[in-house]
Amino acid sequence: MAEFKKEIWKPGNMLYPLPVVMVTVADRNGKPNIITLAWVGTVCSDPPMVSISVRPERYSYDILKDTGEFVINLTTKELCFATDYCGVKSGRDVDKFQEMGLTAMPASIVKAPLIGESPISLECQVTEVKPLGTHDMFLAKVVAVHADERYMDEKHRFHLEQAEPIIYSHGAYLGCGEQLGTFGYSVRKK
Repeated sequence: MAEFKKEIWKPGNMLYPLPVVMVTVADRNGKPNIITLAWVGTVCSDPPMVSISVRPERYSYDILKDTGEFVINLTTKELCFATDYCGVKSGRDVDKFQEMGLTAMPASIVKAPLIGESPISLECQVTEVKPLGTHDMFLAKVVAVHADERYMDEKHRFHLEQAEPIIYSHGAYLGCGEQLGTFGYSVRKK
């Protein structure tokens, strides 16, 4: 039998890898901003809901609290540089759309723009804000989803893997690897 040895560390967030996304917001005057987040998750499938966690000192935080709207834009290998830039530069100082050459597209319901280069964009409306400590969690309903037609096949099936999505793991951006299985493969009859 294999012998396993593990160190005990102080409590911390080691739930990696995580999706890394660019969240877009727009203030009441229509000025857009992009914030990169990895603390993002699925909350419910019916109604479709997500959560994002944001530090109150971040520039986009007040916009989120004021408008109650945002768009989650999935990231790709092609968007990796912009993803990092939008996470380390503040919208107080720069126009991230302009600096990164990203396309702000109108959403169908919320006022925050979509990122045209993103393969999937989820329009979201905040239902609740939960102060949790260093971050506040914004629970939100997904009110519309935009899928890039470049990744649709002839049967109208979406292939996110063709967009080469990226993930975040403890300070590093990683590509998603090869498919290892599909849902239910462990119990499927051969």
